[in-house]
Amino acid sequence: MAIILDHISYIYEKDTPMEHRALDDICLTIPDGQFIGIIGHTGSGKSTLVQHLNGLMEASEGHVYYNGEDIYDKDYDMKKLRSNVGLVFQYPEHQLFEIDVFTDVCFGPKNLGLEKKEVELRAYEALKQVGLPDEYFYQSPFELSGGQKRRVAIAGVMAMKPKVLILDEPTAGLDPKGREEILDMIKRLQKETGLTVILVSHSMDDVAEYVDRIIVMNKGRVMYDDTPKEVFKNYKELEEVGLSAPQVTYIMHALKDKGLNVNTTATTIEEAAEEIWKKLG
Repeated sequence: MAIILDHISYIYEKDTPMEHRALDDICLTIPDGQFIGIIGHTGSGKSTLVQHLNGLMEASEGHVYYNGEDIYDKDYDMKKLRSNVGLVFQYPEHQLFEIDVFTDVCFGPKNLGLEKKEVELRAYEALKQVGLPDEYFYQSPFELSGGQKRRVAIAGVMAMKPKVLILDEPTAGLDPKGREEILDMIKRLQKETGLTVILVSHSMDDVAEYVDRIIVMNKGRVMYDDTPKEVFKNYKELEEVGLSAPQVTYIMHALKDKGLNVNTTATTIEEAAEEIWKKLG
């Protein structure tokens, strides 16, 4: 059930003096089960790109295929697509609106036309999947902390039983502990369910730690598409477009410059510690 983007372009304010090409001839294949990070500076096209994956935005040029079907075909079932390709926005309060958490998470599966028992079972399972304690189920979602709201928003999408989970800056505004808890939870869900996860993030350390593949966006185009190690080898080029590498990358290069012959491709703290211990031990 791969998602294929075939020469996708998106033009804002087309045929006006404000015309702007936000996406420019994007070709990507997103296979099942990958954990993908999408990075890029503000305005690079990250959020525009992911909103094409479940049809929230329609390309000005090109085609998007899901499970071999063109989602722009006249008779294509867009509702089915959005139940399979779920999107969690950066600000979860934009997706929360019911009187209590449980009712909110029921909203998606209810709209699928499922029986009440199945709807409630899915909501319960999704809330347990994201680790929200039972005592919060019947509280107003607006009384929750930022991290708890994130969990509820993710549960609302998980209750649809998607094959693909897209998260646009899911840790924005959270403290380091809250950010780690959310990302650990997402990684666990991905491993347990076989989900394809697409994470839009400004944090190089987060994508280095969690993802299998990084897509770097710049000026509406794909600048790099590779493993974290391969992408962050190009840290100087990333800096030229307003990005950076994980802190570990800079530490390893500094150690190399000081004469310690370490492998500078380490991208996580664990990899760096192992490499340094190997050289010093």
